[in-house]
Amino acid sequence: MSESNPPKPVVVVVRDGWGHNPDPSHDDFNAVHLAETPGSDGLKARFPHTRLHTSSRHVGLPTGTMGNSEVGHQNIGAGRVVNQESTRITVAAEDGSFFENVALLAATRAARDAGKKLHLLGIASDAGVHGLMDHLYACLELARREGLPPGDVCLHLFSDGRDTGPFTGKAFLREIEAKCREIGVGRVVSLIGRYFAMDRDSRWERVARAHDLLTGRGETPPSFADAASAAQAYYDAPTNDSQAGDEFITPRTIGEDPAGTRVSAGDAVVFYNYRGDRPRELVRAFMQPDFHGNVPPSPDTGERGFDRGPDLGLRFVCMTAYDEGFTGFPGVTVAYPKPPKMGGIGGEVIAEAGLTQFRCAETEKFPHVTFFANDYREAPFPGETRGMAQSPKVATYDLQPEMSADEVTRLVLEQVESDACPDFILVNYANGDMVGHTGKLDAAIAAVEKVDACVTRLVDAVLARGGALLVTADHGNAEQMFDPSTGSPHTAHTLNDVDCIVVKAGLDAATPLRFGAALCDVMPTVLDLLGLDKPAAMTGATLLVR
Repeated sequence: MSESNPPKPVVVVVRDGWGHNPDPSHDDFNAVHLAETPGSDGLKARFPHTRLHTSSRHVGLPTGTMGNSEVGHQNIGAGRVVNQESTRITVAAEDGSFFENVALLAATRAARDAGKKLHLLGIASDAGVHGLMDHLYACLELARREGLPPGDVCLHLFSDGRDTGPFTGKAFLREIEAKCREIGVGRVVSLIGRYFAMDRDSRWERVARAHDLLTGRGETPPSFADAASAAQAYYDAPTNDSQAGDEFITPRTIGEDPAGTRVSAGDAVVFYNYRGDRPRELVRAFMQPDFHGNVPPSPDTGERGFDRGPDLGLRFVCMTAYDEGFTGFPGVTVAYPKPPKMGGIGGEVIAEAGLTQFRCAETEKFPHVTFFANDYREAPFPGETRGMAQSPKVATYDLQPEMSADEVTRLVLEQVESDACPDFILVNYANGDMVGHTGKLDAAIAAVEKVDACVTRLVDAVLARGGALLVTADHGNAEQMFDPSTGSPHTAHTLNDVDCIVVKAGLDAATPLRFGAALCDVMPTVLDLLGLDKPAAMTGATLLVR
């Protein structure tokens, strides 16, 4: 045990996308630097703080890969470096076991033997947040080895522009088309922005446009000779100024015979993204038997799904286990199932000690403080309660940079000030990340300032209650809103470290904390403050120097 009289509650505040940018030449487009943040500035003057690594091998990602919210919250919750699925799949492609994967082989051979198409769906970027082009190339190589006719392998690509520069997609598309020619199989047949194909907020009106494009239903989209031309046409004539760039590319078909390259009855589909949150809705649209009317309503239209037409009887491979329930859908298999659940993660240790906990975020980040922080467990631990604020109904969050931070704050304060105050609270403020992704500097500054004001209210209430806080982030974003190398807005995450401030009565700015730490060290610090022993499986270490 560490604390003889532990503080209550112990609160981890994740200021999502609030990173530390050490480059002074970025000051003019560093929203964290430009924002008025008296709360954060005051905390750093009064209490000890350090910085945490949030990217690359420090969080189980390949070297040079930026962190993200899924990975960050999993590392925070687990209290250890968690090797990510991207690494697992990359290693399989390198050692050759990828080409013996049972689910991938079965789908590929089924398409070949029946004379059907093999459709490859996924993100078209090298950011490594949701998927990797190398994994697409491995799928192409598998199709070549299994003897599929080159024209029967159809690529349906989702342009990024959120975790990459907003106008970088054209180069990725050219690379993919060149790789198809090099491997000798596959052709790009459709393009649409991730705004539509990778929604995660039940905005089914967006998902419907992606589904219609892939299946050939609905309005006939414009057609282009090649993918780069399709992207350039949208760059030249975006839907509006706030929806410029790759993320928002509207549906378009590529190449000859658009009708013959749509997803059709009996075809095989591989969704090669590995991150689970954003493929879910499109998978449901294709494969959930009772889809229309039996999914959560759209916050914008109230519609529960859409008419997707007749059942296509597809073989559908999810690269990873996007949702535990998907294998119950007829025709769905998983190439790389989740490894066994980790034992001794933070939420479990707290529950087994008989303590209570509360998780809170707005819609955009609610899965991160629950599902991902609990190592892909949907159900709460005993004594774990949850609160969720609805994210605003806007097209892009620069239009409402405050998002739902006030409601998140209200929900947490309600817990802190109640007679049944929980022992541990994990809260996420989405603003810095979600507004940072828009590339709009003024909006990002406003987002940072709103989070600072809300966190200040939490700090005051928690300290008044006798509690403690760790104020930190899961990765950077808002601290770089422009990319000098491209001359374009910077809409992606960064490789930067993040601040971690330990706020507790009896500590001051001179109190030593460990340096060189990472997100895996947050939960061991929480357990230290709660007076709980850290399990052996939790290989992170407390930040407190005893």
